[in-house]
Amino acid sequence: MTGSPTKRSVTNVRPVILAAFAACLALAVPAHVQAQEAPAKPEAATEAKKPNIVIIGTGGTIAGAGASTVNTGDYDSAKVAVDKIIAGVPEMKSVANIRGEQIFQIGSESYNDERMLKLAKRVSELLKQPDVDAVMITHGTDTIEETSYLLNLTLKSDKPVVVIGAMRPGTALSADGPLNLYNAAVVAASPESKGKGVLVVMNDEIHSARDVAKTNALKVETFKSLYGPLGVVVESKPYYYRLPARPHTTATEFDIDTIDALPKVDVFYAHTSMDPGILTAIADRGGKALIYAGTGNGSVADYMEEPLKEVRKKEIVVRATRTGSGQVVRNGEEKDDENDWIVTADQTPQKARLLVSLALTKTQDTKEIEKILYKY
Repeated sequence: MTGSPTKRSVTNVRPVILAAFAACLALAVPAHVQAQEAPAKPEAATEAKKPNIVIIGTGGTIAGAGASTVNTGDYDSAKVAVDKIIAGVPEMKSVANIRGEQIFQIGSESYNDERMLKLAKRVSELLKQPDVDAVMITHGTDTIEETSYLLNLTLKSDKPVVVIGAMRPGTALSADGPLNLYNAAVVAASPESKGKGVLVVMNDEIHSARDVAKTNALKVETFKSLYGPLGVVVESKPYYYRLPARPHTTATEFDIDTIDALPKVDVFYAHTSMDPGILTAIADRGGKALIYAGTGNGSVADYMEEPLKEVRKKEIVVRATRTGSGQVVRNGEEKDDENDWIVTADQTPQKARLLVSLALTKTQDTKEIEKILYKY
C-alpha cells in the first residue's frame, strides 16, 4: 500500500479545519467590536498630526527667473507663483500640511506702508484660524527686514510666523530658495518656535525680525543680526541658542487689527556736502517725523543744525546712525534736550522709521516716543 490516500485525506480536511477555526474566532469577538469601522490608514493619521501651515507669496527673488543659469544678479523677480514654488520643494510634505496663497507678486523694493499693512492684516486673519498652526511668507530680500519688523511689532499671536527669501533666482545654479523654504517650514512646524516673535530664516540661520539686516547686495550669507542669530537649522531640525530680549507680538501696545494707516515718517541720509534745502523740502511734504541718519553717532554737520531746528518746528526729529549698528547716545554729539530731538538707541534708520510711525499712532510726546524706541 502507498501513502497517497492518507495524504489526500489530510489535504482535503485542512480547509475545513481552518474554516471552523475562523468561525470560532468570530463567535469569540463581541458583536459591537465586529461592527466597528476599520482603523484609519497610518498615512491619514500622520497627515492629521502634522501642523497646518499657510505660505503667503509676495514675489521677490525667490519667485524670480533668469535667462541664464549662471546669472545670480541679472534676472526678473516676482515671476513664479507661490504654488509652483511650493511644488518645487516636495520634501516639505513630510514636515507639514501646506497650502499657498498669493497676495502680491512684486519685488520687495516696491513695498510701501499700504502693502505692508495689507499683508500684516492678512497674516493676522490667518493666525486667528484654529486650523492654521503657522504662517510663512515668501518675500524679496531688499526690504524683508522692514516687513518682518512691522509684523513682529503688531501681530497678536504666539504662533510661528517665518519670513523667507532668496538671494538667487530658482533658475540659477546653486539657487538658495528651495532650501531656505524647506528650512523655514521646519522652523515654522517646530513647537520650539512658538512665542519667539516673527522669524527670518535664511542661509541655515534663524534670526529675530527685530535684529536682522541685509548686509550685502549679492551674497547668500547677507543676512546678519547685530547680536547673532537666535539659532540654526541643521539636518531638518532647528536648534535655538538664545531668545529675543525685547517685547514683540503679544507683548506690544501695537495691534495691526486697529491700524488702518501709518503716519508719514521720512529718512534723510547724511553725507558730506549736503544741501540744507533738501531738509526743508522734506519737511514741507507733510510728514510727522524725520529720521536723520547721521554719520557716526548720529552726528549733525554744523551747516545742517539750523535747518534741522527749522524742521523740528514742523515735525519730530529723530537722530539715527547710518553706520548700521551701535547705540546713538542722547546729548552725546548734539544738544538733544535743547533742540527737543529724539535718538533711536540702536534702531537702524529704516526700522526706526517704522517704530516711530507706530509710536505716533499712540502719542505725539517726544519723551514718550523715545521711551518706545528704547523699549523695543
